[in-house]
Amino acid sequence: MTDTPPADAEQAADELAAAWQHLADAQGAVLAALALGRRTARLASALAAFTDAVRTFRHTVDAVIGDFAHHEVARLYEEAVRAAAAAVGHTFEWTPAHQSTLRALATDTYSDLLRRAQETVRASGAFYRGARAATRYDLPLLATDRSGAPAAARALADRLAAAYRLDRVVYRNGVRMPARAWAEAALLTRAAVATNTGTLAVAREYGISHVEVSDGHDCGWTSHPDPDKATRTLRTIEDAAERPISHPRCTRAFGLRPDATDDSVP
Repeated sequence: MTDTPPADAEQAADELAAAWQHLADAQGAVLAALALGRRTARLASALAAFTDAVRTFRHTVDAVIGDFAHHEVARLYEEAVRAAAAAVGHTFEWTPAHQSTLRALATDTYSDLLRRAQETVRASGAFYRGARAATRYDLPLLATDRSGAPAAARALADRLAAAYRLDRVVYRNGVRMPARAWAEAALLTRAAVATNTGTLAVAREYGISHVEVSDGHDCGWTSHPDPDKATRTLRTIEDAAERPISHPRCTRAFGLRPDATDDSVP
């Protein structure tokens, strides 16, 4: 389906982490210049370089996420549907239903992953405005107090650094996760969803109503600690579609069970 080799989850995570780190390094240069306590050519240069870094970040992250969503997800989906169709004695074909499912899957993957990057871009804009305000208003005031200026300048830089951690991905609950850890977990999650969505698409195509779940021994159905353990259980296609995974890095997979009926499920 693709003319270019897709970036797998590990490679894409490395590229995303590098993009976040490049942005954080540019931020660090601004903070270091601010901590000197005066307006300098170095500070002006660092601010200009930071705006360039934000543009580079947006371009790089969009390209990596787009490649993963539209190429790697497609590869995983196709691999899963071919295997599932073969398991029940059929040959896979790109029907309109499969094409529609894959388009929706790729779009959802792209928008979900990009949302975190967009939040970082917004935080970068807020940091830049804060640094510019400090340059225009705070640093001239600090210059009037020569004895306390160095400590005050460092404190100013520290406050900006604490408020805008651009090497972290921020969740809605305020938790900040290192970019590399977030990228790996998010991409592996999306890879698992793509694979399981492909299996379920074949089940719908051939009227198979149940799947058998393969999962970690202690993994629960709705979340890892759920007492309803998932592995080796039979689930309806509808239930499986609602819970393709239960947590980040989940190893859940589905096997088609054309012999199963509602009576087979406890």
